[in-house]
Amino acid sequence: MEISSHQLNLLCGALAQLRLQADLILAPKYPTFAGKPYPLGRCKEIRDEVYLLLKDQNSYKKHPVLNLLKTQGQAYPNIKKVWGSLRDEYFQNAMIIEQWYIDVANDTVDANKPRVEMVLSSHAGFGPITSFTQFANIARPYWQVDLYRNDVCPALAPFLPIVCVGKNNVSWLAAANDDMLNLAMQSEFKASEDILNNLPQLPMNIRNKWQALLTKHAATQLLTSEGQAVTFCQKYRAQSLHLDLSFRDNIVIAYSQLPKGV
Repeated sequence: MEISSHQLNLLCGALAQLRLQADLILAPKYPTFAGKPYPLGRCKEIRDEVYLLLKDQNSYKKHPVLNLLKTQGQAYPNIKKVWGSLRDEYFQNAMIIEQWYIDVANDTVDANKPRVEMVLSSHAGFGPITSFTQFANIARPYWQVDLYRNDVCPALAPFLPIVCVGKNNVSWLAAANDDMLNLAMQSEFKASEDILNNLPQLPMNIRNKWQALLTKHAATQLLTSEGQAVTFCQKYRAQSLHLDLSFRDNIVIAYSQLPKGV
C-alpha cells in the first residue's frame, strides 16, 4: 500500500477526526485512570473504539481519504489490533494495516503529543513482548510498580507469574492479556519459570491481604491450591497443559473472580 507524504497527512487528519468521535464516547465513561485525566492510560479503550469506527462504512463516507487504507475490492481495510512494547519504554495498543503502524492513542502517556501517529512499521520501534523479563523491565518504570513472584496463587503462576505492587500498596497479578498468556503457553511455561526464579517474595503485609481475600474463594481450587509456583510450571508442562486451551479458559475464569486490586 503506497502512500505519499501528502496522503499520509490527510490520513492522519481523518484518523484524528475518528479519534475525536471516540473521545466523545469514552471521556464521559472513563474520566480518570489512576487519578490521571482522560486520555492518559486509556490506549486500549481508544484503540478499540477507533477500530470499530474503521469497520463502519459511514466513516468512509465522511472521510473518503480513508479509502486509501483499503486494497482493491475490500469493503474495509485489513486491520490487525496489536499490543506490545514501544521502544521498550512503555506498553502500547495500536493497529497494523499492511506495512503501516497506526497509533490513534499516541497521547495516552504524554497528553501534549499528537493524538495520532501513522508510520511505517519498520520505523515505529514497536514489537511484541518476548519474555516476562522484558515485560518486567518496562512495567517497573512505566507503571511505577514493584514486582514480586506470584506465590499467593501458585496454581495461576504458570500463566500469571508476577504480582505488581503500586505506590499505594495495591497489588494485582500480571499480565492478564492474551499476548502474555500466549507467551507463557508457547514457552511451555519456561518463560514463567525464569521470571519466578528471579523475582523476590512478596512483603508480608501484601501477602496477608491476599490470604485474607482468598479465604473467600475456598470453592475455587485454582485460586487456593497450595505449593510452589515453579513446581506448578513443571507440573503443567509435564501434563502438556500449555496445549490445552480449555485449561487456559479455566485459568482466566478463576482470575476473573479476583478484584482488580488487592
